[in-house]
Amino acid sequence: MKVILLEDVRKQGKKGQIINVSDGYANNYLIKNGLAKVADSKAMSEFKAQKKAQEKLAAEELEEAKNLKVEIEKEETVVVISAKSGEDGRLFGTIPSKQIAQELKKQFDIEVDKRKIELESNLASLGFHNVPVKLHSDVSAIIRVKVEEV
Repeated sequence: MKVILLEDVRKQGKKGQIINVSDGYANNYLIKNGLAKVADSKAMSEFKAQKKAQEKLAAEELEEAKNLKVEIEKEETVVVISAKSGEDGRLFGTIPSKQIAQELKKQFDIEVDKRKIELESNLASLGFHNVPVKLHSDVSAIIRVKVEEV
């Protein structure tokens, strides 16, 4: 019997796959527990429409990420952060990704989730820093951050 998996099923397949299983296994376990539904013509057309909608949404997200990358990497987009520092240019404290995201939003009205900013360690010195950002699985950008003394 052909079924469409509604959930990941161990040793059978992942959500959205169409698999062949025995009638008893399909009726008594998969369908009964809501893990799958019979792959009839109606279910197949719904499945294809849903898959097409997901692909369209993914394409829109990718396009949005590319547009955001262009905005972030413009020449004039430099996030300026003021901080107290010592004599040798080292900061009192550090600048975390959260502060970079807040300043980017405040200065340029560009919203980036702080978890997408890939800092190896918090910024701890004055000057210019290039901070990588993962906007999408296929799109990365670089935020230029200028840390200056108060």
